[in-house]
Amino acid sequence: MSGIELADIFHRFGEIFHREYSVSPEQLKVINLIKACRTAKLGGHMEKCDHCGFERPAYNSCRNRHCPKCQTIVKEQWLNNRQEELLPCGYFHGVFTLPHELNPLILCNKRKMLDLLFESVNETLAAFAKDPQWRLNGKIGFIAVLHTWSQTLMDHFHLHCLIPAGALSFDEKTWRQARKKFLFKKDSLAKAFKHRYLKKLIGLFKKGELQFPGETAGFQNPAAFNGLIEKARGKRWVVYAKRPFAGPEQVLEYLGRYTHRVAISNNRIVDINDDQVTFSYRDRSDNNKRKLMTIMAVEFIRRFLLHVLPDGYFKIRYFGFLSHRNKKRCIPLIRTLIDPDAEYPEKRKETALEIMLRLTGTDITCCPECGKGRMKAWMILEKPKPPDSS
Repeated sequence: MSGIELADIFHRFGEIFHREYSVSPEQLKVINLIKACRTAKLGGHMEKCDHCGFERPAYNSCRNRHCPKCQTIVKEQWLNNRQEELLPCGYFHGVFTLPHELNPLILCNKRKMLDLLFESVNETLAAFAKDPQWRLNGKIGFIAVLHTWSQTLMDHFHLHCLIPAGALSFDEKTWRQARKKFLFKKDSLAKAFKHRYLKKLIGLFKKGELQFPGETAGFQNPAAFNGLIEKARGKRWVVYAKRPFAGPEQVLEYLGRYTHRVAISNNRIVDINDDQVTFSYRDRSDNNKRKLMTIMAVEFIRRFLLHVLPDGYFKIRYFGFLSHRNKKRCIPLIRTLIDPDAEYPEKRKETALEIMLRLTGTDITCCPECGKGRMKAWMILEKPKPPDSS
């Protein structure tokens, strides 16, 4: 690991970036929080060893979902809560990707066009589950996680869906197991997904609910917009599907790779040299080999900020019998229908300190000076007050 963090790049090149690009209030908020994360700017407390008296400050985290430092505990707590929702069946992993031709429009209309992505995938999967030709003829459930990036930080909008391999019958009396090798044919899914998404997008345009700033201004013209739609319609929309996992433990381990990721983690940042940033990425077109990419620091920041989501936007959503409205009733029922004697991983009752000990093997309360005592909070460190501008 290089020890270089995303915050370092914002500190060194943030002002240069501001001179070249406009920044939205949401993006500025993310930049400032990441720069301030675990520093005196956010306040904290003083810790003191109860054995040798050694002292150190412990600063607060920013807790922003785009911050690479702040996802570990949140992810573990989220995964722990999912223990209560696991089913004794296989799970499929599906990925639904929007064509890059729509990217400029999405970046100007994130909330509406990404909502369409969730809606279209939900409706497509629900329709296929109802269709007798796919044998399920019932109600499906799944968890969908939005990702907006490629390995090189470019805009790449897609949903990862974790789907239990079966459906609950409409009368809720039986569980209908899916085929072992696939849930639905991916080419058929892709065509139906494309049709639903573009139909909804055309509806937004006709209602005047889309914005067309900057380079997208030309698409306000109906002819130009229709041309964009036809270009997207002519593309092959990618739907990817994996075989089911072996059991609940594998499902949770796999979920952890996707749910609370940020566009880039600190351990992928390799070097800052002059005004350039070097980072690692996996090349999907070359057997997933790890490679290095060097780009201008300003371009690195621009790419990262492409992935800032609107405030309050839910990137993880639950559908069908796994939705918040249905899961308390449906999950116990489905478990009984599939295997009433199945055993499940128990939900852990852990503090944040216990989570870190389990993940890292390090007791962060142990005094780093004497190795015998425990570090205990004894004084609050307040946030610095903003300067008086009166």
